[in-house]
Amino acid sequence: MRRQMLLTVAASTIVVLAAFLIPLAWLIRSSTADRATSEATVGVQPLAAVVGVADAATIGLAVEQVRSTLGEPVTVFLGDGQVLGDQRPRSQSVLLAASGRAFSSDSANGTREVLFPVIGRSDGTAVVRIEIPGATLTRGVAAAWVVLGVLGVTLLALALLLADRLARSFLRPVHALTDTATRLGGGDLHARVRPGGPPEVVAAGRAVNRLGSRIEELLREERETVADLSHRLRTPVTALRLDADELHDPEERERLAADVEELSRSVDQLITEARRPVREGVAAACDAGAVVGDRAAFWLVLAEDTDRAMTVEIPDKPMPVRLTQADLAVAVDAILGNVFAHTPDGVAIDVRLLSRPDGGALLVVEDDGPGLPGPEVVGRGQSGAGGSGLGLDIVRRSAEASGGCMQLTQGTNGGLRVLMEIGPPT
Repeated sequence: MRRQMLLTVAASTIVVLAAFLIPLAWLIRSSTADRATSEATVGVQPLAAVVGVADAATIGLAVEQVRSTLGEPVTVFLGDGQVLGDQRPRSQSVLLAASGRAFSSDSANGTREVLFPVIGRSDGTAVVRIEIPGATLTRGVAAAWVVLGVLGVTLLALALLLADRLARSFLRPVHALTDTATRLGGGDLHARVRPGGPPEVVAAGRAVNRLGSRIEELLREERETVADLSHRLRTPVTALRLDADELHDPEERERLAADVEELSRSVDQLITEARRPVREGVAAACDAGAVVGDRAAFWLVLAEDTDRAMTVEIPDKPMPVRLTQADLAVAVDAILGNVFAHTPDGVAIDVRLLSRPDGGALLVVEDDGPGLPGPEVVGRGQSGAGGSGLGLDIVRRSAEASGGCMQLTQGTNGGLRVLMEIGPPT
């Protein structure tokens, strides 16, 4: 916008300067030529008085004196045919002046001749002619044009400088508004703009501030609602823990108690995540290898109970990614939970964690099950296999929040292959 404003001001200023300076330049040239003509005419007027009363010898001396004074060619054409001074032919202009008419004319080579008759001589009408070269007619014009050019450039520069100042003052609140909107988009819901500038920009700034406040309010309400709902789960979890303690089979009691404990930890973690400040986690990071290894070990117990061959390949090196440990763990549980929920017992599972060339990690989970029931499973709240439809959407959102993506493809043995691309920490 700033560049467009400068171009607009430059174009309009150039048009105005051209409309002003071009006629002025032509006027200067015309005035200079008229002044030179006037000076030459005044300079030869004493000669006309001499031509009217003196003889040829006296006129010749007077012509030489005027020539030396003016420095221009001077010629006198007498009525008897004599030509005194600079020898010039008796042209049509001279004959026309001899008829009693005074005038000036410009020749093709840029010179100007001034002729006026002298009436009253006994030998007929004489004609006095002075020739003004083109250099005399345009003396000082080039310097005046240079001054006009410098003046035009200076005025154009001043106009652009003023336009740039105005553009900066106009765009400063726009840049502040853009910066605030960018911060809001990045998760900083406390970002606010100080409205300023034109009324339209002020109105836009106030609207952005109201939008940020409303988003923060809605998100706070949503988190509190999730936290309240999660807190209500503690009562049935406590009941399950009491029921597990009443089991007589020690092995069953221990296994169910472990499951209840894991469920309790998940509920506590859900409450903690729901109450976490919005800005926390924007620049989150964790070791993907450690998190995936931990969650794979948890699901490996269930895989053994359901006769599933589960292979896990994780590089023996740190793999930092742009996700919190809790968010990545939830995503891994969602992927593996879908496998256990929607494939029959005995289906093999392959879990691999790979490094990305530009940082981050690539989690690949492949099974030998029936594959995707349909493309609608990637929609939030939709499922073709009796589930809630939230699992894969959680994975997708976590991947995109880290700067990556999620892809669902067909595995080597016809099953589902889930590729979760996780970006590097910022």
